[in-house]
Amino acid sequence: MIKIGITGIIGSGKTTVSNLLKKRGFNVIDLDVIAKNALEKKEVIEKIKNTFGEDTVINGKVSPERLKDIVFTDKERLKKLEEIVHPEVIKEIFLQGETLKSKGERSMIIDGPLIFEKGLHAELDKIIVVSARPDLIKERLKKRGMDERDIEARTSFQIPLEEKEKKADYVIYNNGTEKDLHIEVDLLIKRIKEWEEQDASK
Repeated sequence: MIKIGITGIIGSGKTTVSNLLKKRGFNVIDLDVIAKNALEKKEVIEKIKNTFGEDTVINGKVSPERLKDIVFTDKERLKKLEEIVHPEVIKEIFLQGETLKSKGERSMIIDGPLIFEKGLHAELDKIIVVSARPDLIKERLKKRGMDERDIEARTSFQIPLEEKEKKADYVIYNNGTEKDLHIEVDLLIKRIKEWEEQDASK
């Protein structure tokens, strides 16, 4: 079974493309959900408490707000958090992959904004990048109520789109209308089917 990552940056349209693929019957796994679930595991909670202090855990559960305050102002601490959570995320992806494979599924799609940033691309077979022009991305984010400072803060941890495009196996350019995007997704599905065939013939 082939494992496909889909990524982009905030405002590029990654989530929209993932949702369209889900509606077309593809198995789409949300990395953010997996990471959030990992924070509920007892061993992870203990490691976080021991690494970042007891005040990061309230009533036996990790406090995302307190954790964010600590790690997003300190790259070294962020790296420590990733070292705790990342192995659990990888483990869960492979577990879900084995479950899908046992059901005869031919592919799974992993949706995550930081696939390259976290080094997850090395664990996957193919990478799709959803891209768009910078001016369009800013326009979309402003419509969501974000100002220039918010946009800068949200994108500062992300590799620029042009770099992601170079590393991708397939790029969707989301610069047009919703109808245009549906056409792009149809073309992407044809490519995914080709990848599935290639994988099945190995």
